[in-house]
Amino acid sequence: MHNRENWDDLRYVLAVAAHGSVSAAARVLGVNHATVLRRIAAFEDSHGVEIFKKSARGYSISEDRVRVIDAAREVENAVLAVDRIIQGAQAPLRGVVRVTSTDTFCGTILPAMLARWQGQGSELRVELLSTNAHLDLSRLHADVAVRPTTQLPDDLSGEVAAKLAFDIYARPDVTPDRWLGLSGALTRTMVAKWLADNVETIVAAADSFVTLRALAVEGMGQAILPCVLGDADERLERRRGRMSEMSVDIWVASHFDLADAPRIRAVRGLLVEGLASIADRLEGRVS
Repeated sequence: MHNRENWDDLRYVLAVAAHGSVSAAARVLGVNHATVLRRIAAFEDSHGVEIFKKSARGYSISEDRVRVIDAAREVENAVLAVDRIIQGAQAPLRGVVRVTSTDTFCGTILPAMLARWQGQGSELRVELLSTNAHLDLSRLHADVAVRPTTQLPDDLSGEVAAKLAFDIYARPDVTPDRWLGLSGALTRTMVAKWLADNVETIVAAADSFVTLRALAVEGMGQAILPCVLGDADERLERRRGRMSEMSVDIWVASHFDLADAPRIRAVRGLLVEGLASIADRLEGRVS
C-alpha cells in the first residue's frame, strides 16, 4: 500500500469481505455504518476498481476481484506480524498484559492469583477478558489465553498447566431425567458432544457454565459442570459414576510471535505455576 490511509481503508474492505455486510463489519470494527461505506468507497475510488457486488443479501466479492482480496489478506497478515514483533521487542517487565479466558476462570480462579501477584509488588498489570469465545491473538485482541481445549491453533505457543475435569451436579431433590444443556460457544465443547450423544431432552440451556450452575442451584435440572465450579457450591451434589471421567487440558498460550516477550513470558509462567498449584481442585480430586 502507498500510505497509511490506504492501509486503513483496506482494513474496512477486508472486514466486509470476511463478514458479508457493512453492518457486521461496522460492529467488528467498532465504527458506524457510514464510516465503513465511506472507507470502501475511498478504496475503490483510489484504485479505480469495484471490489464488491452489492445486493439486498449483502456484499459479495466480484469473481475477478478474489485475487485482490487474497493479496490484501497477505498484506494484513504481514502488517499484523510486524506489530506483534515490535510489541514483543518493547517488552519490559511492567505494563499491561491482557489475559483472555472463560467466565469460569475469570470469575472463580484467576482473580485470587492476580491479588497474590499484586501483593508481591509486581509492576505488571493484568487485564482479564472474560469470554467463552476464542479471541484472535493474532490481531492482538489479547496477549495470553488460558484455554481449556484439546488442541491449540497452529499460531499459538503454550503449555498445559493442569486438566479441567467435569461431572454431573444437581440439587438433591432434582430427578436424573431433567437435564440442562449448552448453547453458544459452548456447543463446540466435549460436554456438548456428550449431551448430544446421551441425552434426549434438555429442559433449559446456557452459554456459560457459571450461568448453568445458577440454573442447577435453582433446581431446574442437573448439569455437567467443571468440578472446580460444582464442588465449590454446597447446594449441589456431585453425581459420581453416572458418566465416564471427562477432562480437558488447560493451556496457557500466546501467539508464537510474542511467546518470548519477557512480560508475556513472565505472566504465562505465573499462570502455569498458579494453575498447577490448584490442580487437585481443577481436576476434581478434592473430597
